[in-house]
Amino acid sequence: QVQLVESGGGLVHPGGSLRLSCTASGFTLNLHGRAWFRQAPGKEREGVACLRRGDETTYYADSVKGRFTISRGANNTIYLQMNNLKLEDTAIYYCAADRNPYDVASALCRSEDQVDFWGKGTLVTVSS
Repeated sequence: QVQLVESGGGLVHPGGSLRLSCTASGFTLNLHGRAWFRQAPGKEREGVACLRRGDETTYYADSVKGRFTISRGANNTIYLQMNNLKLEDTAIYYCAADRNPYDVASALCRSEDQVDFWGKGTLVTVSS
């Protein structure tokens, strides 16, 4: 069964940190572009951190650059390390995998409609 399962969300104070995990089953995650998208209340889903397949180059949305880090792990897993969290980071975070051979990692983050596999999401709430 092909699936992506996220974990690690929760409630955190501003300035705090969380690490999200996403584990794939039924396919080899590292043969795909890998991404974290998020959807805040009342907003459209956006790509915030993307990892291009092949050369493993990364792209970050301006809103998270310098604070978030996407990385690959063992056992068909990727991570999103989130530091210095802000109120506006509150959202449901989705893991995604995409087989398309994008020229640059940013293209993966902008191609939500091309994603092949989605996780169900994990809620991150930043609140004082």
